Amino acid sequence: MKNQTLYTLAELDKQHILHPSTSPAFNRNNGPTIVFERGEGLHIFDMDNNKYIDGVSMLWNVNVGHGNKELAQVSFDQMQKLAYSSMFYGYSNEPAVKLAEKITSMTPGDLDSVFYTSGGSESNDTAFKLARFYWERKGLANKKKIISLKRGYHGVTVAAQRATGIEVYRAFSGSGDPDIINAEPHLTSCELGDINHPSYQNSIRGTIEREGANHVAAVIIEPIQGAGGVHVPPEDYLQAVRKLCDEQNILLIADEVICGFGRTGRSFGVNHWDIVPDLMSVAKGITSGYAQLGAVVMRTPIMDAICEVPDMLAHGFTYSGHPTACAVGLKNLEIIERENLIDQADQMGKLLLKGFDYLSDKYHFFQNGRGRGLLTGFDLIKDPEQNITFTPEEAAAMSIVEECKKRGLLIRGFDFEPGMNIVAIAPPLISQQEDIETIISIVDESLSTYSKRLGL
Repeated sequence: MKNQTLYTLAELDKQHILHPSTSPAFNRNNGPTIVFERGEGLHIFDMDNNKYIDGVSMLWNVNVGHGNKELAQVSFDQMQKLAYSSMFYGYSNEPAVKLAEKITSMTPGDLDSVFYTSGGSESNDTAFKLARFYWERKGLANKKKIISLKRGYHGVTVAAQRATGIEVYRAFSGSGDPDIINAEPHLTSCELGDINHPSYQNSIRGTIEREGANHVAAVIIEPIQGAGGVHVPPEDYLQAVRKLCDEQNILLIADEVICGFGRTGRSFGVNHWDIVPDLMSVAKGITSGYAQLGAVVMRTPIMDAICEVPDMLAHGFTYSGHPTACAVGLKNLEIIERENLIDQADQMGKLLLKGFDYLSDKYHFFQNGRGRGLLTGFDLIKDPEQNITFTPEEAAAMSIVEECKKRGLLIRGFDFEPGMNIVAIAPPLISQQEDIETIISIVDESLSTYSKRLGL
């Protein structure tokens, strides 16, 4: 009966659903690759009862794992009490207020005020709007431009997608915003003023000089780039960008959508480098994916300037401050704190990187294992000494992802640039030592199979 139900669902899916980040032609012809049925902790099960380790926390967001009964219960309780209410017209609700207090108690510095959204794309779009609005309030309406980084990922609403530094996204459907510009990432010396660096003109500093600081509202960065391939910045980079923004009177937006709420082994990614952004975009781990919720957290001077406005704020979402989502978020942060999951992510991340060292010693094409906490990745390079990459036909990253999937591990590959073969591993924060060891073992077997297939 279940197989018949699965077949029916797959056929209906082919007919009626346009999937995100999926080949439409493939899905129309073949149907969904997996139909999930349930999740338990680190694991997720399909309708044939195949069991998988969720090695990327689905989309970097299921921080406390699947099937958490406390989150289900608090959602049920809140829905019975007040499932939904609006925050328009000055309305509020208890979970939204309490969650805002909790979030701002966790954020660094004077990031003390919250605007609620439904997710990461909305958070980043909101951050752009608030940055521009802030400068308008300061009498600097020409400060409109947003500088983002290549390989950064900020979402798929029109402005957030344009800020995303991955060409396939930036070019989709002709979407464009001439006031959003990509700069080259992680050029610390350039941001400190090294005009002789060959990439200086395309650095953040070079871009500011070209566009004029009086036209730039904000710089947006991920503390650690996630969907662009898990790129950890050089040690002094974020401090250099913070200093540059201060010098040039430009706001700094930290996109913490992936990094936030413990993913990197700290409450927020910026905590690794002790900087305070002016605006912080959050989502994903705020509810561990159990409800759709995001937010922009802003520093006191920005909130104060906006709160001088006597007219209506012409921005808001139907689900801003959704009481059920906020109740789930509040309980989720309680669980993360109570179970000490941020420190656990830090320790398990170090163990995962040790496993990467083992794999690097065993396979010459396994390179650049990296990450913080449980946000990690590695490169696959055919001949590192000669810098020879795998061909598109060899599809190294996607082949490893598929081999791991056969063995019950779901991870994620990136090959959106010529020669790029990056694999990301980011399991839930509840991962234990034996889970990390199992993940490394499966990746080891998959690398071995691929290596033998290509005669490496």
